[in-house]
Amino acid sequence: MAVHPEGMPCWADAMFSDVEGAKSFYGDVLGWTFGEASSEYGNYTQAYANGKAVAAVVPPMPGQEGQSAWCLYLASPDVAATAAKIRDNGGELLMEPMQVGDFGSMLLARDPSGVVFGAWQAGTHEGFEAKAVPGAYVWGEVFTREPEKSDAFFPAVFPYSVQRVEDDAIDFKLYNLGDSAVLGRMKMDDADFPPQVPPYLNVYFTVVNCDAAVATATERGGVLRFGPMDSPFGRFAALSDPQGAAFSVIDINTTKGDMPKTSNES
Repeated sequence: MAVHPEGMPCWADAMFSDVEGAKSFYGDVLGWTFGEASSEYGNYTQAYANGKAVAAVVPPMPGQEGQSAWCLYLASPDVAATAAKIRDNGGELLMEPMQVGDFGSMLLARDPSGVVFGAWQAGTHEGFEAKAVPGAYVWGEVFTREPEKSDAFFPAVFPYSVQRVEDDAIDFKLYNLGDSAVLGRMKMDDADFPPQVPPYLNVYFTVVNCDAAVATATERGGVLRFGPMDSPFGRFAALSDPQGAAFSVIDINTTKGDMPKTSNES
């Protein structure tokens, strides 16, 4: 498997104060199974969908306890160079580039609008072993209240071109690598996103049946935030897990409506 091109979402993980609870919840909702906790790396535990590595969960490091959240990592051929671009373009490094054994190197950062993300330089761990299959990552969206900041930042740090979705009802853009959209960018409005909800990078996991996944999630203590609703991309819903981490589920095989028109940004 080739290493992911620069800027491609390549891995997702989340810190949970109750890791066993998270494993139980996501096992039920997404069908994940889990590997052994790696005590050498802070009990980092990989999640698998049908035997393929698709994400990881980890307990917080001492002093890092706080709100659980999913972190999406963008592929980097050189995390030190990516760190310099992040600084040069007004971003903030939350974790300086760090080597993780022979698995690879990582950093954590925040864009100028407050969106937290990671970058991953692959070693032996190349990232997602499967995408867009049940239980696996399929899509990510930058949710920001200050879209002009994100739109300037991400294409300066990664080799994205930007397209605007022609829809007067929403402020939505696509960040593309070549001809492929790899991330969305949505402007958060106060109606759907109360002021206490910080900007974030939303991850979408694939499910066979959106409504069934939502029912399981809410039965297990998750909170439905939006949907389920149909779209040209699939039937999807936004949720928070019992520990407060936001994520979305989407059935990519149940599509309705026409694909939106897009126009290139100059």
